[in-house]
Amino acid sequence: DTRSVTRTVPADRPSVRFDGLSAGNWAAAVIHDENANGKLDKAIGIPREGFGFTRNPTITFGPPRFTAASVALAGDRSHQVVRMRYLL
Repeated sequence: DTRSVTRTVPADRPSVRFDGLSAGNWAAAVIHDENANGKLDKAIGIPREGFGFTRNPTITFGPPRFTAASVALAGDRSHQVVRMRYLL
């Protein structure tokens, strides 16, 4: 997506702020890139690093659908808590 944004967040400051988002549906995917290689490492398709999504949807096989993770913004301030999951 041309509107996607990547942020690096230090572990001792586990929050990030996105300013200037237009009204609409938005979603965030978060990874704990433990080895700093810029991607979510997997073993046999199973994430080896932590991950999470806005709205904390149920995870089965693969990432959730956009509708399961999206948050409707109407220009007002919104605070989302993303639960990190570690499978291996």
